[in-house]
Amino acid sequence: MADTESGPGTPSRRFSAGLTNPSTAGEPVTSLRRRWDVEVGKTVPLPPAELASTGDFRVNIHGTKLHDAFIANISYNSTKTDGTWVDSRYFPDMIAIDVVRRGTWHFTRPRGRDRFAVPAGQFIARYNNSSWQFAVASHTTQKLMLPVAHLGPLIRRRPVLGSSGSAEMRLLLAHVRMIEATLDDLSPAGVLAARNALLELTMGVLTQKTDGDEPLFTPALTQAAQDLANMHLADPELSPVMLARELNVSVRTLQRAFAATNESATAYIRRQRLEQARHALITPHGRPSISELAAHLQFADSSHFIRTFKEFYGQTPAQYARSHGRTATP
Repeated sequence: MADTESGPGTPSRRFSAGLTNPSTAGEPVTSLRRRWDVEVGKTVPLPPAELASTGDFRVNIHGTKLHDAFIANISYNSTKTDGTWVDSRYFPDMIAIDVVRRGTWHFTRPRGRDRFAVPAGQFIARYNNSSWQFAVASHTTQKLMLPVAHLGPLIRRRPVLGSSGSAEMRLLLAHVRMIEATLDDLSPAGVLAARNALLELTMGVLTQKTDGDEPLFTPALTQAAQDLANMHLADPELSPVMLARELNVSVRTLQRAFAATNESATAYIRRQRLEQARHALITPHGRPSISELAAHLQFADSSHFIRTFKEFYGQTPAQYARSHGRTATP
């Protein structure tokens, strides 16, 4: 277990923890809980320790802290495919959002009044209290824990479930990725601003709408649009209109967000397509021809592709390939 400090006298911004329990060790569950509390502390999610008595498991947690909120990436692997654990002593009166990337989380509450299965590609947001139990299979998930004071009125009664590909969740997860990438370089004021934006974007997930004119959303909106564009570079429908539609904002709002980067959405798409082409030209095996690249990346024709490529890189695609020891076919 490691806990990285952001500077002398400052609170930890990142944590990394792992716990392995071989079934042959025969260590009681209570002892595992005690060891976790000592090694990691109660500010980090407890792994599913109740599964330890019936199989081996390994839990790895990497997370970031922003004042009273934190983000954890959890990877859990076990020889047992199902089981139940309780985290009632952890994060009381907090909002928990679990985004499942692989496998399935199962959530229950006493007397079976609530049972939810959350497969990969879905999320559940809930008010965390002692009534929740969790049955888990091997999975990777992202957990957000947020102060209830701001969000509780939106969620106290019933959980919110939905797709992690929804427009609002795309914005939230884009912001999360930016936090994870830049946290070490943020000033205390920057950390607070990132935390506040996290709460505002979470409100958008819970209410299924966001205020596109909110300045806090601009970086997250740009990042989400860039991520979405990168996944659809070969899609003939890719355009600012498509990005705005998928992210549930107006084209004007999207353009205003990109303006802060000094690059339009259209220019970003073109640049990423050319970058993909550049990498393809120097791939050792299975290189596409210039005409295939032009068609795949939605250029009007080979001439247009060659001309645009040369404007960006100072060489035609064939010249670029030769300069890297490759041969490009027309």
